[in-house]
Amino acid sequence: MKIRPGRKFWIAATAIIVVLTLFVVGRNALHAVKIKGQINAMLREELFYRERIAQDSALVEQLRYDDYLEEYARENYHMQRRDEHVYIVEE
Repeated sequence: MKIRPGRKFWIAATAIIVVLTLFVVGRNALHAVKIKGQINAMLREELFYRERIAQDSALVEQLRYDDYLEEYARENYHMQRRDEHVYIVEE
């Protein structure tokens, strides 16, 4: 006596295979979209930091000159000489 799978068995097996395949493909697609978003965020962050490095490098180059260094210290750190008074006016 041989057991032969019927038509309903093959339909159910095919449906299970299709559902599992769609689940795996969908999960991988969602993961790929998430990774792509992270890559884009990191690229934007990289661009921001490259611009920041360029600005800081320009500032370091300018700070090599004593005149600009004194002006920068006065403006940003409110430094003064011993014999002068500094008044800060904020707008």
